[in-house]
Amino acid sequence: MLTEKDLQQLKDHGISLQTIYRQLETFSLGIPPADIVTAASVGNGIEVIPEDKHQKLIDLYEESRNTLDIVKFVPASGAATRMFQFLHNFLEEYDPATETLKEYLNRCPSSALEKFIKHSKEFAFINEVRKMIRKNYPEYKKNSKGQRMYWFVKMMLEPEGLNFSNMPKGLIPFHKYSKYYTTAFEEQLFEAAHYASVHDDAYLHFTFSEKHVPYFKQAFETIRKRVGKKTKTDFHISYSFQKKETDTLAVTEDNMPFRDSEGKLVLRPSGHGALLENLNDVDTDIIFVKNIDNVVAEDYLEDTIYYKKLLAGKLIWIQKKVFAYLNILEQDEVEHEVVKEIRSFLWNELSIKDIPEDQDRLMGILNRPIRICGVVKNTGAPGGGPFWVKSEDGRVSLQIVEKSQINMDDPHMEATVNDATHFNPVDIVCGVRDYKGVKFDLKLFSDPRSGIISMKSDGGTPVKALELPGLWNGGMANWNTAFVEVPLETFNPVKTVNDLLHREHRPNA
Repeated sequence: MLTEKDLQQLKDHGISLQTIYRQLETFSLGIPPADIVTAASVGNGIEVIPEDKHQKLIDLYEESRNTLDIVKFVPASGAATRMFQFLHNFLEEYDPATETLKEYLNRCPSSALEKFIKHSKEFAFINEVRKMIRKNYPEYKKNSKGQRMYWFVKMMLEPEGLNFSNMPKGLIPFHKYSKYYTTAFEEQLFEAAHYASVHDDAYLHFTFSEKHVPYFKQAFETIRKRVGKKTKTDFHISYSFQKKETDTLAVTEDNMPFRDSEGKLVLRPSGHGALLENLNDVDTDIIFVKNIDNVVAEDYLEDTIYYKKLLAGKLIWIQKKVFAYLNILEQDEVEHEVVKEIRSFLWNELSIKDIPEDQDRLMGILNRPIRICGVVKNTGAPGGGPFWVKSEDGRVSLQIVEKSQINMDDPHMEATVNDATHFNPVDIVCGVRDYKGVKFDLKLFSDPRSGIISMKSDGGTPVKALELPGLWNGGMANWNTAFVEVPLETFNPVKTVNDLLHREHRPNA
């Protein structure tokens, strides 16, 4: 099946033959959908921390903070293309020389485009677009509304303008202040200073696309003085790329390796689950994980800071209990009452229901990475959520499950998903060192059977693609987990450009 040239290509890519055979086996056998038992809910896997306990947990974090190594981990490799999809459609479908803007909107109704046109002057990038228009279209003001809007969008998206389509989402102007605008990249720094800094130093690790690194470096040099002065914080930026050895093989519909026009194996990026490798390289006490586009303007940051500290306090509280129990379990004999207390802790605090009584197995359950996941009330947003899931061996555990992992053709599964009360906003605080201070190998706690096989197209030919277990679902399947409800106000992602019109993205609005 594989030639000498194939073997050399895989070797150059850093992929072992064993890995390829395992992928081919996965394609052949398929990946069963997640066996959802029920959605997690308040009192059934999701905790609402009582308000009278908030300050105690926040104080616990603040008291511990300056003795800890803390890193904020921000997946930031995504391009902004999808953010402007309806505007790409507009450029492709509209010819201002043959019809008016009104005629086009009658022919191709788009509430998103109408909203964008109505509020175009309110976006943070308006002045940058105007500069490009003055440079490229000096006759701009003399033309029809349709021609002006066509040129406006063209100057936003295309290479002769601001080239937003090919820029990383993290560097698109998001928020317009009185004297400057900020990007999501800058807001992530500003935010980190308030809850992830230690002795006025903040460490952030971003996962970039390699081609975007020069842009981020340039942006950092531009903003570091401003944001450093505002927060009295020194920022230390590290970054990594999705490792090419995490790419996966594309196969034909009959599960044979797919080749390009030159006969080479086609290897594809394996989704955000590949970032488990990047996260695993971060050796620190606490890692805050947050997506690049989930930011707010400074005026609305108070809730975010508050609940980040609350989640971190919850993590430290659980860690202290876990570490104390592990030290006790190292002893030759442990009193029955102590074992009973440990089992009660696992049941009540970590929602573990299949609990052994012998010391070695209890240690195995306790001695795992810990994550505290903030979850928000369901708004119908696409994406994953917290569910009780049955594994192949019959154990039921709390997991974050993506919709793509669920068989929505099954009426029971569809009903369970529709009944879900909470959503995963990727608001996670991780503890990745054990009770002796040794960094866990996070790859050992992933569930390799929870990836996704999907149909894609390569040059017009249908191919099967394999995504690795997602970073915060299958990639963390065997972590100790606590789900905590946080307010919807802490979740403000920018999926389309019009999301920037929401109040939380408009300073002093």
